Amino acid sequence: MGYIEKIQSMLQNGEISCVELTEKYLKAIEEANGELNAYVTVTPEVALEQAKQVDEKIKRGEKLLPLEGVPMTLKDNISTNGIETTCCSKILKGYKPIYDAKVWEVLKKNNAILLGKTNMDEFAMGSSCETSCFGGATNPFNTDHVAGGSSGGVASAVGGDIAAFGLGSDTGGSIRQPASFCGIVGLKPTYGAVSRYGLVAYASSLDQIGPITKTVEDASLVYDVISEYDENDSTCEGRQGKPTYDTLNNDIKGMKIGIAREYLEGVREDVKEAVLEAAKKYEEMGAEIVYFDLPALKFALPVYYILACAEASSNLGRYDGIRYGYKTEHYEGIHDMICKTRSEGFGEEVKRRILLGTYVLSAGYYDAYYKKAQNLRGTIIKAFDDAFKNVDVILAPTVPMTAFKSGEATSDPVETYLTDICTVPINIAGLPSVSVPCGFNKKGMPIGMQIIGDKFKEGKILNVAYKYEQACPENFKDTKWGVKL
Repeated sequence: MGYIEKIQSMLQNGEISCVELTEKYLKAIEEANGELNAYVTVTPEVALEQAKQVDEKIKRGEKLLPLEGVPMTLKDNISTNGIETTCCSKILKGYKPIYDAKVWEVLKKNNAILLGKTNMDEFAMGSSCETSCFGGATNPFNTDHVAGGSSGGVASAVGGDIAAFGLGSDTGGSIRQPASFCGIVGLKPTYGAVSRYGLVAYASSLDQIGPITKTVEDASLVYDVISEYDENDSTCEGRQGKPTYDTLNNDIKGMKIGIAREYLEGVREDVKEAVLEAAKKYEEMGAEIVYFDLPALKFALPVYYILACAEASSNLGRYDGIRYGYKTEHYEGIHDMICKTRSEGFGEEVKRRILLGTYVLSAGYYDAYYKKAQNLRGTIIKAFDDAFKNVDVILAPTVPMTAFKSGEATSDPVETYLTDICTVPINIAGLPSVSVPCGFNKKGMPIGMQIIGDKFKEGKILNVAYKYEQACPENFKDTKWGVKL
């Protein structure tokens, strides 16, 4: 039984009221957030009001909807009507959206309990959560280490049991990488499976909202609820086929699980060993491990950073001090005002990516960089299409290493970009991928592996992940923080 089902069972059976449960989580946030720095906004009034509605429904003897009464959190780039949404940037401090993101609208209808908004890398740009204007979220397994990025606050909150689940966004690995670092589950859905309406854009052709949870079962339940078709997002198709929860326990005997040799290059030995041990476990369950070559992967990192930065330079052009957000105090004329507002409002990493994106889109370099990157994107998509003709899913490390110490990422940003090498190909190709814990290093820090599927095959990858979770429960550990059910 996953955490979500356990919580709902306790509520339905009268073991605890939803108000009592919510108060427990709010108290746990108060006690832990000083060290974890997972939350940037806590919403006790909203949470307790929702909890009262759930308790009234239970008193009337009504059955709970999926996720109803479950305390959760949202990354701070998901719009919440009337609740501050800053993207952890000085330029959006004090900004309160006038509408809800589609995913939050759906969760609200299901009476999920919003505890607050969680920390992130500024505008989702980073791999450690340290570019946040609020300071970085820390790892619940060891607070000297980063939680990962950009959805580090969600991962820290869920891993530290100060939220039962959360929604993050994944542009190049920002759900899966922090989930790997914090020893929990992170699902990046197929591009278009979940609406992006109300998600503050970083790179629109790569961004995708998805769940961060304690267990695979929980990820499945959340995905099934949020993957609703949305006419407000022209790229949204919604979930295809039956709910993924219905296929979690399917037999994987005879299934072909591929391992691309390129995914194991440059990966730390302890991570590589853990992934290969997981492959052996799958063999014991009757699956066939197929090694193959995927040479197009070598293009993924440069293609990703060219495309993501180009789109970011365009998307972030709207923050000019005129329409909303931060505005500089002293200026001479409109051009000086815009220049000073952006220089003062954006952090160093965001400015770095805007400059890079503007450069690759400029007249003299468009063909040499941006156009070439788009062509290579097609090569990567085709490579995955060809791979899935021979295998059912692909097994790979989520990150080439375990969580690094705080401060290491900011000292060498280019080196930090390399942490995305295993995750960015999935966003380029628009594929689904789920990260699950598969072991620990000698210092007790979690190791994650990802299971990658063809488009709209979330049911298949979650089924494969669930089978591993059931076979190796020792890899899914609690930390000392938060609410214990």
